[in-house]
Amino acid sequence: ETGSPRRAGVSSFGISGTNAHVIIEQAPAVAAVPAPDRTGAPDVPASDTAAAATAATPALTPTARRTGPPVPLLLSARTPEALRAQAGRLVSRLDADPDLELPDVAYSLATGRAPLEHRAVVLGRGRAAVRRSLTALAHGRSAGRLLTGGPVRPGRTAFLFPGQGSQRAGAGAELYRDDPVFADALDEVLTGLDPHLDLPLRDILFAGPGTPRADLLDRTRYTQPALFALETALFRLVRHWGVRPDLLMGHSIGELAAAHAAGVLDLPDACALVAARGRLMDELPEGGAMVAVEATEEEVRQALLDDRAGHSVPEREAGREPGGEPGRDAVDIAAVNGPASVVLSGDADAVRRLAGAFRSRGRRTRRLKVSHAFHSARTDGMLDAFRDVAESLTYHAPGIEIVSNLTGRTATAAELRSPDHWVRHVRGTVRFLEGARRLRAEGATTYLEIGPGGVLSGMLHACLSDPGPTPAPAPGGAGTVPLLRDGRGEPEAVRTALASLHLRGVPVDW
Repeated sequence: ETGSPRRAGVSSFGISGTNAHVIIEQAPAVAAVPAPDRTGAPDVPASDTAAAATAATPALTPTARRTGPPVPLLLSARTPEALRAQAGRLVSRLDADPDLELPDVAYSLATGRAPLEHRAVVLGRGRAAVRRSLTALAHGRSAGRLLTGGPVRPGRTAFLFPGQGSQRAGAGAELYRDDPVFADALDEVLTGLDPHLDLPLRDILFAGPGTPRADLLDRTRYTQPALFALETALFRLVRHWGVRPDLLMGHSIGELAAAHAAGVLDLPDACALVAARGRLMDELPEGGAMVAVEATEEEVRQALLDDRAGHSVPEREAGREPGGEPGRDAVDIAAVNGPASVVLSGDADAVRRLAGAFRSRGRRTRRLKVSHAFHSARTDGMLDAFRDVAESLTYHAPGIEIVSNLTGRTATAAELRSPDHWVRHVRGTVRFLEGARRLRAEGATTYLEIGPGGVLSGMLHACLSDPGPTPAPAPGGAGTVPLLRDGRGEPEAVRTALASLHLRGVPVDW
């Protein structure tokens, strides 16, 4: 047994010379789906049920898949009072007709009513749970599976693609089992990536936490392709639901996912560039360090000047680690992630020395768990080989605006089509703070994070809470929506994210 479906070829040769050939494949297994419980919530907690289902699934194959998450109940009205009244009428309708199916109600609400300013979404699946949420809404109370929002405000939608450090074992596994759109998209991306890798990426992506294969997810040669694959499949899933971004921004490797989403690179070229980036970085001499420090960029730059002034060139060269570039700065600013969040990268001794200086001032520091000092002089050894790959590819003008973390501003078509841009992107500082402010200046009010969790969502809140040099957000404030969340069932997380977008006025094709 190979774990793959059986296939056979059947030929027919007619006496007059007619030839026919057909290829047949083993039929997929069909799992029995129990009838929904219409009497109330199940006795077994949802988390326990999900765990049991996961344990009972011997292999992650896209067989017996459902058709995606069920549509929630969408309510809207011109005033809060009218919204509560609508909820009360729905309760009465459900009570009057026990045979009324919730999917029929959800479909009618989603397709038969125009979405108005005041909105609510009921996410419960069982009849009793839905009735509790509707009753709470009718009385102006909150409930566990009830989402409400203020009046819908105008604004643009930005998609955020996270970078290395956001990966987690098993991300996407539930969606791959349950959602055929996501599974088909991921299969296509993995097919494009696998010829560039020495191991099947699917086995690493979906390995159980704590297993040797899962540990490989933290190796750069697999981390970056894995994130690109997951984010590209999630992007296609969201687009399937009709959600269209006005702006895109990625963090480091995430910008390559954004570039593919915008049409700058087709899938084969994007896979080649992503795989080469991860492989060449992984082949660099190990060593160096990266430390996040609680400080402004100006404070860090002054500390770098002070450190260089206090250590002569011979002293710095004597302390340089193997793999460091002679004559180059021992420490670089790898990322500016917030008003007071900067990442140092470079030779370990120098990075530790600077981090210690900030700790002595009472600032928080955190060493990042990485194999290499990214976005520093220690990556210079890969740039020529990476340039060779970048120059062999074909680039196109973006179909969606991209705010580049290389410059912190909207990238021009000429920049995105230049191989030099992507080479400098490897080495340069990740300017997430400036990019977040640019998104705000461009009118973005809703930010959907397309990745394994909510890393960028948390960073974005800190960036936008600082007034900075750009205009304040539009009335109603900015809202971040992570598509997936660690510790939450993935199909339900997607369903909740789509509902949250709907509440903020983002069109969703239910």
